[in-house]
Amino acid sequence: MKKLSKRLKILKTKIKPLQYSYREAIKLIKDLSIANFNESLEAHIALNLKVKQTDQQIRANLILPYGVLSKKKLAVITENVNEALTFGADFAGTSNIFEQISQKHINFDILITSPEYLSKISEFGKILGPKGLMPSLKLGTVTNDLETLIKDFKLGRKIQYRTDKSGIVHIVFGKSDFLNENLEQNLVSIYQSIEKNKPIGVKGKIFKSFYICSTMSPSLKIDLNSFK
Repeated sequence: MKKLSKRLKILKTKIKPLQYSYREAIKLIKDLSIANFNESLEAHIALNLKVKQTDQQIRANLILPYGVLSKKKLAVITENVNEALTFGADFAGTSNIFEQISQKHINFDILITSPEYLSKISEFGKILGPKGLMPSLKLGTVTNDLETLIKDFKLGRKIQYRTDKSGIVHIVFGKSDFLNENLEQNLVSIYQSIEKNKPIGVKGKIFKSFYICSTMSPSLKIDLNSFK
């Protein structure tokens, strides 16, 4: 068993109940964020899913009321290269990006485009699909308003999430210096988004457990009833 550090032992003494309301948990997790840097706050949500079944997986987009600056690399398929780069894209273009994809030299985390390129992008479905990078109207990664979409992604307001192989969703929902009420709204929006995107193959409750933590703190279990 891994030995706990002295710092973690001290922090664990401040955790009393088995679970907290989301408001209580946010207040406490900020008190536990004592590292000498601005810690990220994370949500780790276990879901009642059989993820090996195609109708029991979640992949969705979410607009956080108060975004977290994203470090993910964003590529945009557009002829307006200079505009896209000015708006915050990391890569932009048409033939150059298609060439990278065809050679499987993918160095971006998100790919967005406008509708006129969908037929061309579909040729690369076998490469982009398994990586979760295929732009789609459903996921909100196809738009005529590239400026707004680029800025939403780069400011961390628009985020993508998906279940991992264990049926768990991992999302950064803020920083330790955010206002409590802003963190609360971000967390509630995550809860509501997962409920809204409950797969049709799932019977009964979708949530199994909901934990939050900071980069360096122990985790706190959230009372799911506090969201209602």
